[in-house]
Amino acid sequence: MNTKEKTELELIKFSDVPLEEIDWLWYPYIAYGKITIMHGNPGDGKTNIALKIASQCTTGEPLPGQITMSPITVIYQTAEDGLGDTIKPRLIDAGADQERIFTINEDKRFLELSDSRIEEAIIKTGAKLLIVDPLQAYVGDIDMNSAIEVRRVLKPLGKLAAKHKIAVLLIGHLNKAQGQNSIYRGMGSADFAAAVRSILIVGRHKDNPDVRVIVQDKNNAAPEGESIGFRLDGIRKFEWVDGYGETTTDDILFTTRSRGRKNTKLDKALEFLTDLFSKTPRMLSTEVYKLANEAGFHNRTLDEAKKYIPNLHSVKSGKNWEWYLEEPEDLDLPIEIIDDDELGEKEKSDPEEGSKYANEYSEA
Repeated sequence: MNTKEKTELELIKFSDVPLEEIDWLWYPYIAYGKITIMHGNPGDGKTNIALKIASQCTTGEPLPGQITMSPITVIYQTAEDGLGDTIKPRLIDAGADQERIFTINEDKRFLELSDSRIEEAIIKTGAKLLIVDPLQAYVGDIDMNSAIEVRRVLKPLGKLAAKHKIAVLLIGHLNKAQGQNSIYRGMGSADFAAAVRSILIVGRHKDNPDVRVIVQDKNNAAPEGESIGFRLDGIRKFEWVDGYGETTTDDILFTTRSRGRKNTKLDKALEFLTDLFSKTPRMLSTEVYKLANEAGFHNRTLDEAKKYIPNLHSVKSGKNWEWYLEEPEDLDLPIEIIDDDELGEKEKSDPEEGSKYANEYSEA
């Protein structure tokens, strides 16, 4: 018997829903009342570009593509850089109006996205832009690979953004899944990508690593915008760069792959899995291993490569094990999803339903 308190049914007719237009802080990249995520690797300029955007917002200096812009107040929350020795010097160099930019003091208690102090700060300052850098430091004690837990964090934040008509920009790190579809490169569950309206990716251009480029990888509220280049002179000096409007995610994620990584068997296995599941998002585990073995990959290499694709799950459907590539739109699948460690234990204890396929295609 369901012991949960019964909620009274309320229906809304769409004829009674008022039509609303989306307002933009920076069209078509960052919208008011919505969440935007900006991903990038360490050293590729995420924080610099976030501070540059914040600075121009405080002074009313138009961002690329804008004609005019009114000054707004910004809340900038950071967990990785010192306020006095890193953030303030960069704001000064970017020409920020420091009277219009605030941060919430975390000396007594660390901040989380669910913290009531965020709404209090929005109301008290009248801020119209909230920047959180990095996202991973502010989600709280959750499993970032759990779709349900991610939704529980982002849904209230989305409601807060809509309530106060404030733009929310979350800065995130890329995962290590080289060669994977760019929209899945953010760390954590694919539901981070599903929950936001705009995704921006920052990286170095493959033909000119001195130039970083912002590429819009997703936009649910408008056509995707042109890519935008920028250059950093030393640590802090910033300038916008023209001529990179046609840059794609492949152009900037390519350099991420080439820096510090070799064309190893693991890299090739990642490419194999990415290509395989782009064609067929769900396959029997036996078939995956068979095709991989035929392509020259050992099971152990394949299992290791799978760990770099966070939305590629091992699932049990009836008596069979399958590998399943989760799409952002997939919700509440009627299957049992098992993480890699748990799967290994189940395979050892249940050879009929687990690793007998691994033995069938041995690593000889």
